[in-house]
Amino acid sequence: MNAGHRLLIRLTGGKVGHSAMGMPVVELTTRGRRSGEPRTVLLTAPVHGDGSYVVVASRGGDDRHPAWFLNLRADPDVEVAVQGGPRVPMRARIADPADRATLWPQIAGKYRNYAGYQRSTTREIPLVHLEPRG
Repeated sequence: MNAGHRLLIRLTGGKVGHSAMGMPVVELTTRGRRSGEPRTVLLTAPVHGDGSYVVVASRGGDDRHPAWFLNLRADPDVEVAVQGGPRVPMRARIADPADRATLWPQIAGKYRNYAGYQRSTTREIPLVHLEPRG
């Protein structure tokens, strides 16, 4: 999916692909927990503002966490690029249960695909704050 998304951005010169369903698309770079190599994925950010983003570790409702989530759980120092801009150093913070209880209804209520993903799996889908390092 990420390869197709990147191709769309490249073929349209960035005119298409930097947003999806009204959400900005962020390019998240983590460090591979085993390889130590940089790993980059494109993700939608249903909650954003003041240079911070919240992303959803849904993996399309799969029963396993996405690799990028496992990577940032091992090393929360990440980089985020928005709309083809420069990579910005950020820190990933997994939403605690109280924070998730507030955010999840907002996200799943507005973007029904996430609600469907949660129904497809028994794991609780994590939410991750991406905040500028400072």
